Amino acid sequence: MRVLVTGAAGFIGFHTSLALLERGDEVIGLDNVNDYYDPSLKEARLEILRQFPAFRFERISLEDGEAVSGVFRRHQPQRVINLAAQAGVRYSVENPMVYGGSNLIGYLHILENCRHTGVDHLVYASTSSVYGANANMPFSERNGVGHPMSLYAATKRANELMAHSYSHLFSLPTTGLRFFTVYGPWGRPDMALFKFVKAMLAGKPIDVYNHGNMKRDFTYVKDIVGGIVGVLDKPAQADPNWSAMESHPDPDRSAIAPYRIYNIGRGAPVDLMDFIRVAEQELGLTAELNMMPMQAGDVAATYADTTALQTDIGYVPSVPVEVGVVEFVRWYRAYYNV
Repeated sequence: MRVLVTGAAGFIGFHTSLALLERGDEVIGLDNVNDYYDPSLKEARLEILRQFPAFRFERISLEDGEAVSGVFRRHQPQRVINLAAQAGVRYSVENPMVYGGSNLIGYLHILENCRHTGVDHLVYASTSSVYGANANMPFSERNGVGHPMSLYAATKRANELMAHSYSHLFSLPTTGLRFFTVYGPWGRPDMALFKFVKAMLAGKPIDVYNHGNMKRDFTYVKDIVGGIVGVLDKPAQADPNWSAMESHPDPDRSAIAPYRIYNIGRGAPVDLMDFIRVAEQELGLTAELNMMPMQAGDVAATYADTTALQTDIGYVPSVPVEVGVVEFVRWYRAYYNV
């Protein structure tokens, strides 16, 4: 297939593009390579992708509607994976205006071009943050998502709703994936494991929020990519048996439109302190802990129910944190020569 991957220079976008190229697909990578974090890390990822003749790269921003339309006209992608977005719960508290451009206007440009060029399937990134303060564990697609606790989460829920409208109005197959705490080699410097390892190697303290009373459904990036590719290969379809008159209609799992929403995570929450201990063991160091209160917009625990994804595409994550953290630490030490 010819697949457009937005955010191709990013963490998940890089790994997804690499997996598609390795299996023989054509990939058009789109990214603006901004300075939200070190652009040299993004450029290093792109250099790996450029080794594949089937990879072509477009350096543009999703906010530039004319440029996005040009990409669709030139390359005529059959399917699209939209991973470009301004990420970060905490960053959205201090820099809210940034999120409107990429996550809302830019996403609308993707929807419009998918509609007008006859794209077979749009797969896009959502987030576990849409569950907000939901206390039902594990998080299920059937849980309410009407009370986001950060602007970042609100923009991602808006993406889901926008996708539904295009699926309903224009029969555009769309599938949203609610990611749960992705980590692994080539990760983002603003993510917890990256910051922990960097600080420990430098002999500096690490910030631990909510005084360490946190649980996260840490999911290794290769497991995530397996789910993305599996979903890409199975476009959403309308459910002719769906009825709004049912006592408990489930619009995020089946709908009269070709629209789906899935959780994608490990399905096994880990105590943050245990996660840190695995990193300490691999590094042979003891972290100095700077215990801090809960940050605005954050939640104490996340835990994915991935039953739907398992049922529909056979998704079975296989990498435990004891393996994934070691892989990250070894990549970090090799990449930064420390």
